[in-house]
Amino acid sequence: MARLEQTSLFGPGTGSLAQGDMSAAKLLGRRTHQMPGKLNVSELFFEVPKDHSKPQNGNLRLFARSVERFEKPIDASKKEVKQSPWFLYLQGGPGLPCKSPQSYAWTDIVLDKGYQILFLDQRGTGLSSTITARTLAGEGRPAKQADLLKNFRADSIVKDCEAIRKTLTANFPEEKKKWSIMGQSFGGFCAVNYLSRFPEGLQEVFTVGGLPPLVRDPQLVYNKLFRKVKQRNKVYYQKYSEDIHRVKDVVRYIQKEDVKLSSGGKLSVLRFRQLGMNFGFHGAMDSVHEMITRLTSDLNQFGFFTRPTLAAFDAMIPFDLVPLYALVHEPIYARGSAPGWAADRSMSQFPEFTRVLVDGPEPILFTGEMIFRDMFKDFDELRGLLDTADHLANAQDWPELYDEAQLAKNEVPVYSATFVEDMYVDFDFARDTASKIKGCKNFITNVMYHDALVHKTDELMKQLFALRDDTID
Repeated sequence: MARLEQTSLFGPGTGSLAQGDMSAAKLLGRRTHQMPGKLNVSELFFEVPKDHSKPQNGNLRLFARSVERFEKPIDASKKEVKQSPWFLYLQGGPGLPCKSPQSYAWTDIVLDKGYQILFLDQRGTGLSSTITARTLAGEGRPAKQADLLKNFRADSIVKDCEAIRKTLTANFPEEKKKWSIMGQSFGGFCAVNYLSRFPEGLQEVFTVGGLPPLVRDPQLVYNKLFRKVKQRNKVYYQKYSEDIHRVKDVVRYIQKEDVKLSSGGKLSVLRFRQLGMNFGFHGAMDSVHEMITRLTSDLNQFGFFTRPTLAAFDAMIPFDLVPLYALVHEPIYARGSAPGWAADRSMSQFPEFTRVLVDGPEPILFTGEMIFRDMFKDFDELRGLLDTADHLANAQDWPELYDEAQLAKNEVPVYSATFVEDMYVDFDFARDTASKIKGCKNFITNVMYHDALVHKTDELMKQLFALRDDTID
């Protein structure tokens, strides 16, 4: 086994990459363990360039787990080397890591189809050269940090994947070197970038709530999002009408008290209203209601929020743990123009969201998956990154993400699950994108939400593989 080298997170490396060529990733190490459920899980570390177009600028370390069926041979003296086709999973985000393979209910379903699966921590997430305020500090001033973070979008992630594919299939026969991929949410954005850039590496593509909007101004995305979140607020307050006055009680208290969280951040009205980013998940409205009940119960009993309650609140909004999520959330949409704090620009057009009235019958609206500039004042991990975020918001030099001409002549089979009631990836935009990908087959439903891969696993995977295996006369 290759020894894991002790290098600095963003330190210089020795890899090389010819301009216009994709070299294989360097495999630094692999360890395999048997897990319950007859699974062989391998932990792999790779090395790739920070910037694939400038490999001389140093390397990043990537982490992934692979999983295949553990099969004990009848005759232990015979060691047959299996080369099951690869199935790459691209996690949603941006900025969120993969869990262990045994944590996903769909792992067995895919393994039973004959694949081996790779769960990749995308660059900057999990154990893949993790982005935090402290690791970024080593890059120098905010402008330099922003320059690095420009390499953490779908285009760079896809180049990482293609480099890893070449490594993992180096000893495969030519007809087996392609792999299948499944992208959930932002992982689907990466999958469509993959179709645009390296279709020759793909056997088939599955997306789950992950067909990206092919727009050039992120504000168009947020305009749609505010309308959808307004609708979800209406559903929430219809279900929990008592929370209209409870939410006002919480806001009234926050407005007059300086509420500190155990993470070091501040419980502002803006941060409180961001609980609404959960409204698009199965059962998450109930979780928000439980938090409102807990907060108001504290106020009624003690006149302040208890530490257990504040800790539970802190855990519901994860930006301290995944700052990359906040830093590149708007840039993932940018194609040649500045994101310009699109959520703030969009919110100014929706006065029902800018109003916060603690008196009267009008409910206070929760916000959704939106990154506001003032967030960087509320979250402890983000406070030192505001200047970096400003550089990203004002940057103009964002390269193209999708090749619509290539998508129009696509030959790779694409199977997409699209959700009418998706609060995170707009249905109309997704449907438009599907129409621009030649041969894209769609499963469209209004009875599943964005996280159906977790909460409706069996039904969803059955539908996706039916798209692949069935025929339409």
